[in-house]
Amino acid sequence: MILFNYIASFFLIVLGFYTIVTKYNLIKTVIGLSIADYGVNLLIITIGYNPGGTAPIFTMGELTQASYFVDPIPQALTLTSIVIGACVTAMSLALVIKLEEQYGTLDTREIRRLRG
Repeated sequence: MILFNYIASFFLIVLGFYTIVTKYNLIKTVIGLSIADYGVNLLIITIGYNPGGTAPIFTMGELTQASYFVDPIPQALTLTSIVIGACVTAMSLALVIKLEEQYGTLDTREIRRLRG
């Protein structure tokens, strides 16, 4: 099951970067950026997963040498990354709206050609 998560995360990252590089529509570029972000989040969570681990909530009497906990740091990093990704997506879409108002197109080739 873990191998499937690694494959899916690398597929999402590659698909996102492929979309960013090959598409000329700015909306598709923003969607590719979001897809790559989701792939990175899945990769971080998969790396931090420990099969058979429990939540790191314990008292001093329950803590033994054989205690096996899941690391909470990747979960916290992913939660932060989700918030940052939402903000980046919102800002990117706002810039896309302004570019469409200014140039009348979402094609990056046209925007580069106009230079004005």
